[in-house]
Amino acid sequence: MVDAGEVDRYNSVVSFDWPESLSRHDAGLYDAQGEELAVQYYDKRGWFILGELQSGAQASFVLKSKTSSDFETIESSFRDNGAVGFSLDGSMVLQYNSAETDLPRKNIKKKFKRGGYIHPVMTPSGITVTDDYPRNHTHHHGIWAAWTKTEFDGREPDFWNMGNRSGTVIPAGLDTTWAGPVLAGTKSKHVYVDLSADEPVDVLNESWEINVFSIPTEGAKPYYLFDLHVLHETATEKPLHLPEYRYGGIGFRGHWDWNGAKKTFFLTSEGKDRSNGHATRADWCHIGGLVDGSLAGLAILSHPDNFRHPQPMRIHPTEPFFNWAPSQAGDWSITPDQPYKVTYRFVVMDGEPDSALYDRLWQDFATPPSVTLSTR
Repeated sequence: MVDAGEVDRYNSVVSFDWPESLSRHDAGLYDAQGEELAVQYYDKRGWFILGELQSGAQASFVLKSKTSSDFETIESSFRDNGAVGFSLDGSMVLQYNSAETDLPRKNIKKKFKRGGYIHPVMTPSGITVTDDYPRNHTHHHGIWAAWTKTEFDGREPDFWNMGNRSGTVIPAGLDTTWAGPVLAGTKSKHVYVDLSADEPVDVLNESWEINVFSIPTEGAKPYYLFDLHVLHETATEKPLHLPEYRYGGIGFRGHWDWNGAKKTFFLTSEGKDRSNGHATRADWCHIGGLVDGSLAGLAILSHPDNFRHPQPMRIHPTEPFFNWAPSQAGDWSITPDQPYKVTYRFVVMDGEPDSALYDRLWQDFATPPSVTLSTR
């Protein structure tokens, strides 16, 4: 039994504890009319997309041995140099670069080589909304993570500005990749290395999990939806202190065409834009602009369980850069007994930002429909 709760649901991601008595390989999900829905077992849970359910309503489903045909699977494919691409209906959604990528220009120094980030990210029409190694900030990479102003063991490594060579983030392995009719994704590891010591020292172990969802598009404006889960744990018994600073954490770099004070459009859940949104807090932020004359963008939704939610934001005044920046709110630390764990949901679409859609998807993200299981 699925309960919508206090908000209307439409194409909502739903998950539930998978019954131990039921095979994870040959089960089907059926609604009250007997129509089969795509369902997938992943990480000890069942996953499906709830079509439509009004606020306060409930809907019943049956999970049982499967009798009908398979559903189309989200495509995941390995590419050169350890990259993993994800596609829906033959169209690219995003690529995760698990190893250091090739430098796109001859004048970039090798110290800027980076892996462990997402690029490109595409809209349903095929527009790329991210940039990589941009000329005015070579250390920016699509969707990536790093800390800027830090203190560790008496030193101040900067893991963000790689050109300083006081710190860096290196890929440490692609753990697993999966695909199915509801979601596909990958898990990986990165290491934050202090280069300012006499010998390099591992400071943080970073774990990433990416989940790309198959959202139906019939009768609605299409969009892509994916989640990024990030975990930072200390690599030693020593803490990493993070003094107050204007940026650092999960960053987004938009398309090169969006450079310029009037070429990137920002909109937050609180109705703020580039002129007044920096250092404010919000549930979500949209970043977009024109690419070859077509409008496109994405919204980044922050989960309410994230540290210091709603997190402060870095909105750059002239470049297509956005960053959830908890360090804006004051000094803090990542310690052996207090890791840093955050989850963000990304909504990628063509055209104008859609505040009503983002609000609805944020509610799905923050308070998903509840599920009650019974056997019969």
